[in-house]
Amino acid sequence: MNIEEIRGIPITDFLARLGHEPTARKGNEWWYSAPYREERTPSFRVNIRKNVWQDFGTGGGGDIFHLAGEFTGSSDFKEQAKFIVAAWGGVLPENGAAFRPKEKKPDEHPDEETCSVKATFGPLYNKVLLRYLEERGICSDVALPNCEEVRYTLRGKRYFNIGFRNISGGYELRNRLFKGSLSPKDISLIDNGSDTCNLFEGFIDYLSWMVLGLGCGDDYLVLNSVALLERSYGFLDKYDHILCYLDRDEAGRRTLEILRKRYGNRIEDCSSLYKGYKDLNEYLQHRDGNPE
Repeated sequence: MNIEEIRGIPITDFLARLGHEPTARKGNEWWYSAPYREERTPSFRVNIRKNVWQDFGTGGGGDIFHLAGEFTGSSDFKEQAKFIVAAWGGVLPENGAAFRPKEKKPDEHPDEETCSVKATFGPLYNKVLLRYLEERGICSDVALPNCEEVRYTLRGKRYFNIGFRNISGGYELRNRLFKGSLSPKDISLIDNGSDTCNLFEGFIDYLSWMVLGLGCGDDYLVLNSVALLERSYGFLDKYDHILCYLDRDEAGRRTLEILRKRYGNRIEDCSSLYKGYKDLNEYLQHRDGNPE
């Protein structure tokens, strides 16, 4: 793709490819919760006619390249282009061990560069992190064997995250205020030698599946982003049966359609289990009478 072709990608389609759907549509203006930071009230607007975006929470905005800069934390044009093309084609770039925390305060500069930090890893003992998982219906008996505690210091502040390892040695990171990753970004696979694979978008849904006790002894593959779907093919190709627990949203439906075209009747859509809920974790929380 050349520069103009990249710039012509509809930002709304690009966001959908990354798993972000609008919260409201008003004429040419589509509203979202900011896709690269945490917020309670959606303040991110895309003008679909001009194909530009504006984040009223930070004052940022621009075209798809500026948006890629927010995701990658890089002002380098080549890195932004690489991210867009890779995500659009199904594979995210690997750009070093770097964090870009979203716990930014309103007075912090919105255009901070990615900060490379040294992380340490260990057993998940932090009570705040375990309490966060418990609030989402995930008990420590499931969390401890599957997750790690990732610690790092950034700009003089200490951070603690739940870490879920991928096959390339990177981690998906979560806590109550933060959703991000430690590069390299990749899928996660638990291979038990089964001919059946359970497929999830994120590791919270995988942990929810474990809590619900929906299976034992099968293999499990966590995409960690629907944009990484193509990376999963080399693993999924070998399975006779693929059970899909994808989000009940547009991105999840598109992913399921792509999988059906490739694997046919080897695919089974299991989302009817949590009909009426966005994903498996939301279903788990409501089933336990503890909605998020």
